[in-house]
Amino acid sequence: MILVRNVFQLKFGKAKEATALWKEGAAMLKKSGVSSTRVLIDLVGPFYTLVVENSFNSLADFENFHKTAGGNDEWKKWYEKFSALVESGRREIFTIVE
Repeated sequence: MILVRNVFQLKFGKAKEATALWKEGAAMLKKSGVSSTRVLIDLVGPFYTLVVENSFNSLADFENFHKTAGGNDEWKKWYEKFSALVESGRREIFTIVE
C-alpha cells in the first residue's frame, strides 16, 4: 500500500477558502473510488500549508487514478479554482509499512 501526500503552499490568507474547496474535492475523489482523503492544515512551520493524503493499493493504482481523474471535466473545473489559491506544491509518495 502507498500513501500519496500532496503538499501545497497556499497564497497568504487563503487557508479557509482552500479548506472549503477541499471538502468538495474530497467528495469528488470519493465518487471516483478513492477510499480515504485526509486534509491537514499547518499548526507550526511554513504558514498556509495544506496537505492532502490519499492511500492506494499500489503505484499502478495511483497512476491509473491520476490519468482518469485528470480527464474528468468536473475535476478540471474544481482544480482550476483550487490552483488559483496555491503558490507552489510538491508530491510525496511513501510505502506504508505496517
